[in-house]
Amino acid sequence: MNKKSFGSRIVAAPYIVWAAIFIIVPLVIVAYFAFTDANGAFALSNFAQIGKYKKAFGLSILYAVIATIITLFIAYPMAYFMTKLKISNQRMIMMLIMLPMWMNFLIRTYSWITILANTGLINKFLTWIGIGQVQLINTPGAVILGMVYDFIPYMILPIYTAMSKIDNSLLEAASDLGSNSWSRIRRVIMPLSLPGVISGITMVFVPSVSTFYISQKLGGNKDMLIGDAIEYLFNTGSQYYNVASTLSLILMVLILVCTLIMNRFSDDEEAVVL
Repeated sequence: MNKKSFGSRIVAAPYIVWAAIFIIVPLVIVAYFAFTDANGAFALSNFAQIGKYKKAFGLSILYAVIATIITLFIAYPMAYFMTKLKISNQRMIMMLIMLPMWMNFLIRTYSWITILANTGLINKFLTWIGIGQVQLINTPGAVILGMVYDFIPYMILPIYTAMSKIDNSLLEAASDLGSNSWSRIRRVIMPLSLPGVISGITMVFVPSVSTFYISQKLGGNKDMLIGDAIEYLFNTGSQYYNVASTLSLILMVLILVCTLIMNRFSDDEEAVVL
């Protein structure tokens, strides 16, 4: 038993070291800068400047919520219909979903610039059919579209995984009891797939609320999100590290609270199902 425990610790040691170096240490550094001033003395003055960025926080949350809702409405039926296909077809569609993720995040975002630009593919088509040019790039819609496109696989995968684990005998029993297709979806599939939905919402909302590159390239920096503000402050100079770290800390706390709430709903639903 002792040998097994010692061996488990040896195997887990690299992961513990990795977590300490790349997770705990950066968090400690961010917290240190957030609670100190430019001279390194303890201070809470950084938190007094949060009010200047309340619009950035609000827009970040709004865009992330809209992108998450759109992603959910697209991903849920797609995951459902995937489970109804043959295994070979499911694997093929899954590969197609994951294929864009093999490309660099920057390249995927830049590709939308060429599509949405005033001289891009969509506007060329609209001009060709006589509608004329439409402003698509540098708009809030373009930013949300970029979020949905980049993060939709993180919504599809957990929902598909949860749905694929549902026992068909439960659906057959529901049919025997007189349930139609919509009733089976509402009473069986939705409750049992909710943990996957919660995981997908978390995995899409977290990167959406903290993103900055998508808003810069597709939004034209017209509306600064909180990720843009943090990136700008860090790049401006070391005298702004403290404020940037404070915003980062507040954002991390916000994300942590949202994650805990989502996990609580997931735990409650699992308890009801069981």
